[in-house]
Amino acid sequence: MKMKVLRRTALLCSALACVAAAAYFMVSEPASAEAGGAGRRLTDVLTDSISEIVADAPGEIGVALIINNSDTVTVNDRSVYPMMSVFKLHQAMALCDDFDRKGMSLDSTVSIDRSSLDPKTWSPMMKEHKEPVISLTVRDLLRYTLILSDNNASNMMFKQMVSAAQTDTYVATLIPRASFQIAYTEEEMSADHGKAYSNYTSPLGAAMLMNCLFTDCPLSDSSRLFITTTLQECATGKDRISAPLIDKAGVAIAHKTGSGYISEDGVLTAHNDVAYISLPDSVNYTLAVFVKDFKGNESQASDYVSRISEAVYSLLNTQP
Repeated sequence: MKMKVLRRTALLCSALACVAAAAYFMVSEPASAEAGGAGRRLTDVLTDSISEIVADAPGEIGVALIINNSDTVTVNDRSVYPMMSVFKLHQAMALCDDFDRKGMSLDSTVSIDRSSLDPKTWSPMMKEHKEPVISLTVRDLLRYTLILSDNNASNMMFKQMVSAAQTDTYVATLIPRASFQIAYTEEEMSADHGKAYSNYTSPLGAAMLMNCLFTDCPLSDSSRLFITTTLQECATGKDRISAPLIDKAGVAIAHKTGSGYISEDGVLTAHNDVAYISLPDSVNYTLAVFVKDFKGNESQASDYVSRISEAVYSLLNTQP
């Protein structure tokens, strides 16, 4: 009888220990899987936070977020957003791939007749080089497009190196065909602003391409390193995704912007930014924000982009 009591007591203690262990592991799940103390998935909280910001925008705002090359969040993700100069990222990757395959160097020199350039378009290159024949390397031209979004440099490379159609075909090997299209150059869009809508993307398509560049890119190591480091020097659109992150210790930002035309009735065609962001706690994320047909000025559009970036950072940053 005494042995039975002891056996039952042992079994009860063992069961209680299992329950306690299970309770411990349930409480000790990683905080990143939940948010707000209510057991909600972080991706759901992010979706709700972003949706709340864009809900009252005087235009359509699409957002895509890829966290640690895994979890994905999208809001208003449709393939209808004019890319504008964001497509210079696509162009750079296509051109570098072409040079890699042909064994050509980005340090090859190109001679540009100044008279062939458009003096009315956005072109820091043209302002900095007054000589009749401008001599630059392909690397220089790419830096002008990625850092300063130079239109003349982009047009010249489309005409003489890798066309818009070739760029479109190459990028379709990296991200879904239905998520984007590149049909026209900056020169063609400048002549007919309506063509900007034919160079379109979904926010997720743009985020996937940027994420691919930083995580699993088929480019050579040297080409990939060149593009990724150059994007960290991007000087345009610092009031967008970068704005709430610039003063944050240990945060690295690489991004590409795109800015649209303002129609006769004051509507802003596009105001975009796509970035790859590294936090000091090993969290990396790609954030794409595309603003379309915005009834307001560029500063107001930038404010929406900045608020989205700040909300995402606040929820993903685990540092005190």
